[in-house]
Amino acid sequence: PASFAQYRIWPENQRDANSDQSYLMTHNMPFFYRLYAEDILSVKQLRHALQLIVTKHESLHTSLIYDFNKKILMQRVLTQQDINNDMFTITQSTYETDEQLNAIIENEKYNPQLFNLAQGLVFRCHLVYYKQISSNDLLSANDVIIFNFHHFVFDYQSMNTFLDDLNQAYTTGQLLYDDNTLLRYIDYAVIEQQMSMTGASMFWLDALHDCKLDQSLPLPFDRYRLANEHRTIHTTSISFDFGQDLSHQFLTYASSINIKHEHLALAIYFIVLFKFTNGEKDLCISMNIDNRYRDELKSIIGLFENIIPLRCQLDPHWSVHYLLDYVREITTISMEYSYFPFQRILNQHPNVSKPAFLDISFQFLSSMTTIDNKLITISDSQLSSIPFTTNINDNMIRNKYDLSLLVQHNLNINQLSCTINASSDLFNVETIDNISQRFHSMLNQLFISVDDQMNKSIYELSLTLPNERLLMQSMNNTQVLFSSPDTCIHQEFVYQAMKHPQKVAVELDEQSLTYAELLYYVQIFSLHLVNKYAVVPGEIICQCVERSLSMAIGIMAIEMAGGVYCPLSPRDPQHRLHALVQQTHSRLILVHWLTKQMSNDGILSFDIGSLLTYNDVTSDIGDDRLSSITVISSNIAYIIFTSGSTGVPKA
Repeated sequence: PASFAQYRIWPENQRDANSDQSYLMTHNMPFFYRLYAEDILSVKQLRHALQLIVTKHESLHTSLIYDFNKKILMQRVLTQQDINNDMFTITQSTYETDEQLNAIIENEKYNPQLFNLAQGLVFRCHLVYYKQISSNDLLSANDVIIFNFHHFVFDYQSMNTFLDDLNQAYTTGQLLYDDNTLLRYIDYAVIEQQMSMTGASMFWLDALHDCKLDQSLPLPFDRYRLANEHRTIHTTSISFDFGQDLSHQFLTYASSINIKHEHLALAIYFIVLFKFTNGEKDLCISMNIDNRYRDELKSIIGLFENIIPLRCQLDPHWSVHYLLDYVREITTISMEYSYFPFQRILNQHPNVSKPAFLDISFQFLSSMTTIDNKLITISDSQLSSIPFTTNINDNMIRNKYDLSLLVQHNLNINQLSCTINASSDLFNVETIDNISQRFHSMLNQLFISVDDQMNKSIYELSLTLPNERLLMQSMNNTQVLFSSPDTCIHQEFVYQAMKHPQKVAVELDEQSLTYAELLYYVQIFSLHLVNKYAVVPGEIICQCVERSLSMAIGIMAIEMAGGVYCPLSPRDPQHRLHALVQQTHSRLILVHWLTKQMSNDGILSFDIGSLLTYNDVTSDIGDDRLSSITVISSNIAYIIFTSGSTGVPKA
């Protein structure tokens, strides 16, 4: 039978084969290498070495066929007699320009016709000569070698085994191994079918209990995809390097608290997702894992990859340090049961047609060099990897996630880099650049900042960029020199009204009031608050009105009466407004005609507009009670509540 990993991607392969856009979604896995100057390789020796590798690793000449009668996907190791030809192909071509080379590379990446699963043709080698095919059967400087595998029999980690065997087979002309003790990929597929999965099944059922698997995270999308809308694989990719200082601080901190680099990066990813989803506390994402959970599997070429969900039920009041311990714990135990097939995790939730966690991905890779800058050695010759995208101005790649994060640790220089891929169906390039900048800013905030950020609560961390912080500081720098340090807000207002009575004090659309008019209405309203509602200095008065002239009148009237102004938003739901009023112990809410329905039973409300349109409002103007109200500069002028996105709103 096929392995669980092969079963997992088989539906994709069948769907893509029947799709008009199948070239976007092929399972080709090409690796591109260019020879260094002065280095050469013998094509004859290379062909012989590849033949030895294919003979040793039976997965490279294995067919996959779906048996419709038994309803099972079968794999079969083919012999040379079965194939009636070579068990792999070597193709030769030439190029002169980068455009021609790019076209060849694109074809190797996205042409599904290069392989034939039913016939066991799952590996090919393409020799691309610079300008002309060599007459002496040698590859030299600027010539390109392309090793291409079908994903059904190969994963990224298999490349390490392939390159080690290639170097040995090319150099010595032989590949030593014991066929009797060598564990084959097809043997592994049989063994995993017989494994007990009871413990893993119980773990994953419990881990995803009550998780809203079909509910997507509310990321800052620029567009939305309809339920029946086809997903394209066009993705915007933006990368940045941590740099020497940030890499050093990141790695040093990980070492100091004995946490894996992968777990530390994942925890920060959860923090950023929490921020970008406006406080979503139940975060579930996917992670591709190597799944070579036993040492004897590490030298086998084959498809072992599995997908597991990682669920983080985050509390915004946790410190960052506590979150790190939590992520380390949940990731460690999840990896213990990572052999449980992804299909079986889905089968535990039959009512979920498409789990949303598959849209968000995380991956951490460590290697001597990054993926796109890898040197390999074959005998005495060196080859350098050609990046997957040779056109440096082309940031449109192909991916199947809405948002994915790849963190790479280059062990050679001991530095890290980050790549964020996002679906172009949903995000503009500017949005992904914004996400990338804020992720980078969060890293600097956590590891470069002089303050101890790790003991801060998660909700205290900010995605604000440095230039935005400077802008906010300048905007909030509204200090004004008053005539006296002991002057109150309403007294300064009266002073301005006396000094400039005919100047416009407040303006909204086509409406306006001069200082004299505004003072007139404020005095009327202040006296009404004092005389009718017995408002006393220090008493909190809530106001829930739309943006209007009435809003300005209400604010100044509360201040002149000695009250404490507390704004309420008419856009908030009724239960939130009621909770805020309860916290303030306010007995009076000021409203106007648009917000009358916002008032609560048992709490007094007054319509500002009704007083302003009342004809007999001049009788109280002569009242001297306003002058008897004692308000000093140390009294509280207003109370404002937090948004409450991280819990209960706080004043």
